[in-house]
Amino acid sequence: MEAAVQFFWGMGGTFLSYAIPFLFVLTVVVFFHELGHFWVARRCGVKVDAFSVGFGPELAGFNDRHGTRWKLSAIPLGGYVRFHGDDSAASTPDIEALSKMDEAEKRVSFFHQPVSKRAAVVVAGPVANFILAIVIFSLVFMIFGRQVTTARVDQIQPGSAAAEAGFQPGDLVLSIDGNKIENFGDMQRIVSASPGTTLKVIVDRGGREVPLTATPKLQEHKDNFGNVHRIGMLGLSRSTTAADIVTERYGPIESVKLGVAETWFIVERTISYIAGIVTGRESADQLGGPIRIAQISGQVATVSFAALLHLTAVLSVSIGLLNLFPVPLLDGGHLVFYAIEAIRGRPLSERAQEYGFRVGLALVLMLMLFATWNDILQLTRL
Repeated sequence: MEAAVQFFWGMGGTFLSYAIPFLFVLTVVVFFHELGHFWVARRCGVKVDAFSVGFGPELAGFNDRHGTRWKLSAIPLGGYVRFHGDDSAASTPDIEALSKMDEAEKRVSFFHQPVSKRAAVVVAGPVANFILAIVIFSLVFMIFGRQVTTARVDQIQPGSAAAEAGFQPGDLVLSIDGNKIENFGDMQRIVSASPGTTLKVIVDRGGREVPLTATPKLQEHKDNFGNVHRIGMLGLSRSTTAADIVTERYGPIESVKLGVAETWFIVERTISYIAGIVTGRESADQLGGPIRIAQISGQVATVSFAALLHLTAVLSVSIGLLNLFPVPLLDGGHLVFYAIEAIRGRPLSERAQEYGFRVGLALVLMLMLFATWNDILQLTRL
């Protein structure tokens, strides 16, 4: 009996250790995404009927002086803003309600706004995600700084790409493909994203610059939590001597610059990965869904709160970028419809938009199912 109680207590503890950080990360990211839509809508004169954190039945809420219902809902897996005249949380128009609106209601209805205002409201969500990421990265750099290791080579694996390229212990990597390397992390980022790509490397070898040519090999790598990642690797290790490890501190301006650079790196890497899937250079098995996000959130939360904030920023960039994809139902799909409307001088027919949203819903559901299946496979390999 006691063993059974301990087992279920352990299962519950594990669940909570994943669920709480996951809900924190997801709620922050979604809240600021929807806040972007909300803030710009208000300034464009659009009435917002509801701002919900979560889906499903309302648990608690209040009405503000503008008539918006702010509420906390029962299913804490996202959220939405509902504009006046919307039929659903996806901002599909309620045709029947729109047809019955008087002139006063039309002036504050999202559907009746000019294309420019509707586009501004839609794009504000992803932009808010990017801004949130920059702010978080900047605060982490400014408050906590970061510990970095110089890009000095310590050991080289026999038969590795580094050995084939001619690396030697003690080499200090100065640049890769013309990109200046400040630390070992800079080198890892380029190498991990470049499996099978020939890189031109300049190293400092005893005070002399030596050019090398290296091609990272695609390998499976397990992180400290046992998660498997397929990345490019050279097969060398960093120097761990005290002289090669420093903690860097940054002022506000430098922190913001680093925050912007970090955000852009994630955008660039994500686009490169997706392009790699399309062209067959990358495997889609690295796509993760809610299970993996929850798992990583729980793992990162055990490291530090700064690490959890960093993950929140990374996820915020990913959500912002994903929503800009030209898929009906996502923000990017709405922007495509508005672009067509601006060119034609009139919106697409109701039937065309309805079919578009159906296709978009199908694509989003298929992506979620595929990502969740990848999550399950990942868990079975741990």
